[in-house]
Amino acid sequence: MDPLTQGVLGASLSQSVSKKQHLVIAGVLGLLAGMAPDLDVLIRSQSDPLLFLEFHRQFTHSLFFIPIGSVLCALVLHPLIAKRCGLSFKQSWLYCALGFSTHALLDACTTYGTQLFWPLTNERYAWNTVSVIDPLFTLPILLLLVFATLKKIPWMARIAFLWALVYPTLGMIQRDRAEAAGWQLAQERQHEPTQLVAKPSFANILVWKVVYETEDSYYVDAVRAGTSIKIYPGESVAKLDVDRDFPWLDPNSQQAIDIERFRWFSNGFLAKHPSDEMSIIDVRYSIVPNQLDALWSIKLSPLATADTHVEYNTHRNNTQASRQLLFDMLLGL
Repeated sequence: MDPLTQGVLGASLSQSVSKKQHLVIAGVLGLLAGMAPDLDVLIRSQSDPLLFLEFHRQFTHSLFFIPIGSVLCALVLHPLIAKRCGLSFKQSWLYCALGFSTHALLDACTTYGTQLFWPLTNERYAWNTVSVIDPLFTLPILLLLVFATLKKIPWMARIAFLWALVYPTLGMIQRDRAEAAGWQLAQERQHEPTQLVAKPSFANILVWKVVYETEDSYYVDAVRAGTSIKIYPGESVAKLDVDRDFPWLDPNSQQAIDIERFRWFSNGFLAKHPSDEMSIIDVRYSIVPNQLDALWSIKLSPLATADTHVEYNTHRNNTQASRQLLFDMLLGL
């Protein structure tokens, strides 16, 4: 989730249990601690572009790390901020722990994948109920926190946290409706999917991207789950077959290893780029939900040495045309 949402959610929980005289400082500690786990984005390597994919939402986002992460936050924030406001270290740690504890669970509500139980498992949990940015989720929490802080009313923070529980629940209902529509569409096409997922499109829980896998292909479609279901048929692409698509690739090379790392990150949803024969895309994400215009990919090179990593690329096709297509779907056009 975006840093603002992570921060205000952490602040809403810490303010919910605070006394009136501690409302502001509780909110500040919850806000900063709620954003702290995303400091893992600093773990990067110039020589290994996929390293950050392995560490983002890993140990800092594990539920087992909450006691450690919250203590670290308190050790930094208590002498800098809270001690001057009259809080004990125990109080500072409590507010930091509450803020820190919200982060990983909120990230798991998105589609990216969060390693909630690392180091016991590196499975990435993605409940696909909220987009990584969604104003309808964030703005009510923010506004309620502003009023709670200005008026010194903790119960408004509690309402904010309640909204943070209600909205993903609505997203779960919408996700299930979109998945049901996807299964029906596959049946009409006489396909038997081996797996099917529905993910919210950008900044809403009305229009969903449905991706399903058959024996040899991926199909992407958009579903508008309003008062009635509307389908926007999309595109398909052959599943990645490394031996077929890259017959020159040494299976013991670093590039071959990187493909498997990228496969783990993408939950296996990999395909050869439709217009770039040296690139592999993550089929799950695009601005327009019924298109294969991937948000990120890796690029191989037949000239690379055995120990050379792949190239990692991001694609932000946030053009006026793509925004208009998504907006039309939101309107049901």
